[in-house]
Amino acid sequence: MKFAHDVIRKPVITERSMSGLAENKYVFEVAPGAGKIEIKKAVEEIFGVKVAKVNTIKLPGKWKRMGVYTGKTAAKKKAIVTLTDDSKKIEIFENMM
Repeated sequence: MKFAHDVIRKPVITERSMSGLAENKYVFEVAPGAGKIEIKKAVEEIFGVKVAKVNTIKLPGKWKRMGVYTGKTAAKKKAIVTLTDDSKKIEIFENMM
């Protein structure tokens, strides 16, 4: 069994993710092997909120170049978590506004 903090790695703070706050949508970077049910349970445990829906996105790594050397950045997985209407807000994101 995974711990909640192993599933949820960090919040994603961008202009686009901040525009979703009005609709109770929050974006997190999650572990690549985490499923939607694990993500839902982890967010509810860490932040004490009620999750209505979870959407996930897999982002492949990109090829980067530094001079003559090439390499690939790590692949990521993001989760867009929608909270229920009667749920409280997540304070990390509210302080960014």
